Amino acid sequence: MKIDSHQHFWYYEPVKHAWIDDDMAEIRKNFLPQDLKTVYQNNNIDGCVAVQADQTLAETDFLLELAGENDFIKGIVGWVDLRSDRVDSDLERYYSYEKLKGWRHIVQGETDHNFLLRPAFLRGISYLEKYGYAYDILVFPHQLGAVLEFVKHFPHQKFVIDHMAKPYIKDGYYDGWAVLMQEIAKHENVHCKVSGMITEANYHSWTAEQLHPYLVLVLEAFGPKRLMFGSDWPVCLVAGNYTQVQQIIIDFIATLSVDEQEKIMGLNAVQFYNL
Repeated sequence: MKIDSHQHFWYYEPVKHAWIDDDMAEIRKNFLPQDLKTVYQNNNIDGCVAVQADQTLAETDFLLELAGENDFIKGIVGWVDLRSDRVDSDLERYYSYEKLKGWRHIVQGETDHNFLLRPAFLRGISYLEKYGYAYDILVFPHQLGAVLEFVKHFPHQKFVIDHMAKPYIKDGYYDGWAVLMQEIAKHENVHCKVSGMITEANYHSWTAEQLHPYLVLVLEAFGPKRLMFGSDWPVCLVAGNYTQVQQIIIDFIATLSVDEQEKIMGLNAVQFYNL
């Protein structure tokens, strides 16, 4: 079974999606399940996890609605205000939705580099384990120091780092990112999505060889049992196409055992998100 562990849907709105800058103008339009279904048929993908792109409860409800209408959406990662005093009741309210598997905050957009370590946020995260929810960590490399301290607080919480923490591939930044990713990977409850790489490289001139060292590092650090393939569709379309993104990972893991390849391309996501 091949599962895409990370993709998005949206009805494009200029204000809501202001992060889609002029360099990404190609994705200033709607992206919905009917669009992705064709892509998956062409690439032999069996299902996906849809991840929030907007920080509202309306976004969570939107993804749940799409998941209810489309069997190939196996799970969703929504947004809830984890800093809210009523977070426990909010989580309980969503617990009846079987396809809601986890939560995410767009921490990469926070100006506070230690956002993850603030008491209100830590309190919100502390409720997730009770409901069996996963948490997606979306950060830039300069926030990985906080991530290391953050995961130490919750040794039994299921975490996954989105997009390998977005290494600054375009700038050739490697060592600082690598050291912290290795330290974080020592915590066995933390997993990593091999996704989002081509958009951290130069959109127009990236090569698979350029991405290789970053993939080697996460494979060595997390191992094949804690990596999962994700496309980051439709964001990936600003730098390539779906087939290219998938092929990067297929080629990279080709020397692993069939069992390990199947884990990375789908079974790890099934287990992690309880799909």
